[in-house]
Amino acid sequence: MAPFASAQTLLHPMFQDHAVLQRDKPLPIWGAAKPGEQVSIEIAGNSTTATADREGNWRATLRPMPAGGPFTLGVTAGGVTQTISDVLIGEVWLCSGQSNMEFSVSQGLNAQSEIANANDPQMRLLSVSRDSAPNPLATFGKPVSWQKVTPASIADFSAACYFMARDLKGRLNVPFGLIDATWGGTAVNAWRSAASLAVDPAASESGALLALHRKDPTASAKQWGETWTRWWRERSGDAAGREPWQAGAPGDWATLPAFDFWEKWGVPQLEAYNGIVWYRTEITLTDAQAKQAVSIDLGIVDDMDMSFVNGIPVGTTNMWDALRSYPLAPGTLKAGVNRIVISALDTFGPGGAYGKPEQRVIRLRDGSTIPLPEASKWQYRVTPGIGDPPHAPWETIAGLSGIYNGMIAPIGPYGLRGVAWYQGEADTGVPAGYAGRLAGLMSGWRTQFGDTGLPFLIVQLANWGAPNTAPMESGTAGVRDEQRRAVAGDPNAALIVAVDLGDVWDIHPANKQEVGRRLALGARAKAYGEQLPWSGPWAVKASKGPDGVRVRFAGFDRALVAYSASDPIGFELCGTAYGSCRFVPARIDGGDVVLAPGTGQAARVRFCWGDSPRCNLYDKAGLPAAPFELAVE
Repeated sequence: MAPFASAQTLLHPMFQDHAVLQRDKPLPIWGAAKPGEQVSIEIAGNSTTATADREGNWRATLRPMPAGGPFTLGVTAGGVTQTISDVLIGEVWLCSGQSNMEFSVSQGLNAQSEIANANDPQMRLLSVSRDSAPNPLATFGKPVSWQKVTPASIADFSAACYFMARDLKGRLNVPFGLIDATWGGTAVNAWRSAASLAVDPAASESGALLALHRKDPTASAKQWGETWTRWWRERSGDAAGREPWQAGAPGDWATLPAFDFWEKWGVPQLEAYNGIVWYRTEITLTDAQAKQAVSIDLGIVDDMDMSFVNGIPVGTTNMWDALRSYPLAPGTLKAGVNRIVISALDTFGPGGAYGKPEQRVIRLRDGSTIPLPEASKWQYRVTPGIGDPPHAPWETIAGLSGIYNGMIAPIGPYGLRGVAWYQGEADTGVPAGYAGRLAGLMSGWRTQFGDTGLPFLIVQLANWGAPNTAPMESGTAGVRDEQRRAVAGDPNAALIVAVDLGDVWDIHPANKQEVGRRLALGARAKAYGEQLPWSGPWAVKASKGPDGVRVRFAGFDRALVAYSASDPIGFELCGTAYGSCRFVPARIDGGDVVLAPGTGQAARVRFCWGDSPRCNLYDKAGLPAAPFELAVE
């Protein structure tokens, strides 16, 4: 398979003018030619050959090269030569994750000044467009290109990635290449390779359903509907036959004002509503129309829908700007009255079903369409407090492997120094097991890039939301601790603590300069072998002693420090039961923090726990202690 091959294109699209190749490592180069053709590759006197396989794919590896350039990379096969110019040899980093890594320089602090002063021809940028695919792609769905850093090119580039590299480049004085592959709101499993999921017992059931979906979407939709139905009944208390997708479903149904965001309807309950709203309508079909129907289009639903026809689940999508089009199995529609129901979930910002009338139709086998009823013939019902529904494995942003297939797989085995990863907000609803999911992602990517020790810099989730005045259970805190555990089990990973860099009002804090600086510290330690304090205080053990529970810390610079107070705050002791935590006094004793147990059990100790916790333990370098939960020994 060589979809990028043409008469004048021998190289994969990763290799273009202004590219940066990784220094001091073997250089993989690949592309496509006619099957069996011999390919010659050369850059700055470094040359080799390869032979295209029966599908026309070829790959070669050049000797490691020191930093330098600009050079010209030339490839010849069958009398055709392709050259790319202005190629630099330096450091290459892949920056990936969801919206806080996607967050651009133009959105951050001092944006105007940062953009105006961004002019570095020795730093190059490549942005991968959002894409998803059921199987790994050999190349990108949309064109990519390497760009020199200028005010025009940097404005929309990842801020955290750029500030990290700017710090590192100032110290190393070599060219830098940055690859930005990010997508806001995405869950970690969407970024994992199929191979890493295949050996994950937690993903086995979802993987089997995904395999069914690839073969028979209607059968998989029906099977998934059974899972979704069980979830709804458990959360809503509806008995079988009384659910909103059933005929004559009870509830407070009202006439739909418009196909538009429900915040615009003028309904006070929905002015700032995040949750589920049901939509329903009916359409009368002839017997011939019912038998000819092959699919139903439902416009766009922000964020997520689960859709039913005559009580039969027909499809689900979790992507706020995607048109919904679901195949209909024979017999789904019938002659006479047919019932169409949509469950729309919104989790952030505006929500609801919208789109043009021509995007809401039933499609027939002969190519014609039947319009669905206008808004005034639909009804809606608000169902707050239900929570986040389960996610089907074929969903784009919360499913399995789709984004990896469309955005990471096409990068191929391109030489990298390391990966900066900032993601986790989308997994806060299911924090348990995130450490394993993250470890699986790192393992799968290392396999793709051919480097079992490839460094990963993991940004721990920042604080967001109202500070908690009492101990609270928190999915965000749970993900932070899972991130800590994943890094603790990986000698080539670094945890970048950001719990003090957030914004209580905004899940996307603007201070990405400090995130970048801390990423650079982690890179200096894990990728460049510098001996320096980079992590901040790191709890390694909690044990009972005569003076209380003693928490041992490591990784700090010189000493533990409690900012703005004589003693650290944010420590909790907990029993074994859920909700049993309590704040306790703490004091610094050398490299330990000693907690006064007071009354109650002390089976666990937590620190800096909650969505937006207040905590003040740092080291002399000004790096915060990592939030954690540990069993008390």
